[in-house]
Amino acid sequence: MQHKIAIIGLGYVGLPLARLFATKYPVVGFDINEKRVAELNSGHDDTLEVSDELLKSALINENPSYDSTGLYCSALLEDLEDANIYIITVPTPVDKNNRPVLTPLIKASETVGKVLKKGDIVIYESTVYPGATEEDCIPVVESVSGLKFNVDFFAGYSPERINPGDKEHTVEKILKVTSGSTPEIGIVVNDIYKAVITAGTHLAPTIKVAEAAKVIENSQRDINIAFVNELAKIFNLMEIDT
Repeated sequence: MQHKIAIIGLGYVGLPLARLFATKYPVVGFDINEKRVAELNSGHDDTLEVSDELLKSALINENPSYDSTGLYCSALLEDLEDANIYIITVPTPVDKNNRPVLTPLIKASETVGKVLKKGDIVIYESTVYPGATEEDCIPVVESVSGLKFNVDFFAGYSPERINPGDKEHTVEKILKVTSGSTPEIGIVVNDIYKAVITAGTHLAPTIKVAEAAKVIENSQRDINIAFVNELAKIFNLMEIDT
């Protein structure tokens, strides 16, 4: 199977991933922000997550065919129609009560549902709680596409682990957790990432396990930061340099 990858959402997660995949695969980077797309196609990333030199080396001037590599950025839905791997990298913000807002994920799922074909794979990278991919997102894809999950199309989850602004630990240098909606699809998803992630991959047994791994990672990081901040406050009062 020849892979053609569509990355949905060209923010600090999607753009570095699209640039990296473009070294091995034909890639279409999709974003609803037309200004953002025009900026990227000019060879510049305002967020500075990808250097102009790297971006320009990946860019091509037209939607790539299956026998070519490179990155083409677009805000047009029809440019997604030839892809067979769809990777959703939109943000999952929280509301004032710290509850997850799934609207960007739902909208991205609707977008993919409009162009999905039999045999395609939809991979989510957005931070979600265990169960969200299969219980909240996939039903939207099914409804819009008219296709049946794990019969006509398949899914995967590979949580993003990017540290924004970190120029040393870039996406290819961070071990990638992968998963698929069936054991066979898990292997396919893992192989797709393994081709570009030099740090290696870890294939989780299910999508829920991969989602849980992301929740644990975020939680332990936040707990450790909060703990050290509390120590710093106490040490300050005791005139101890943290």
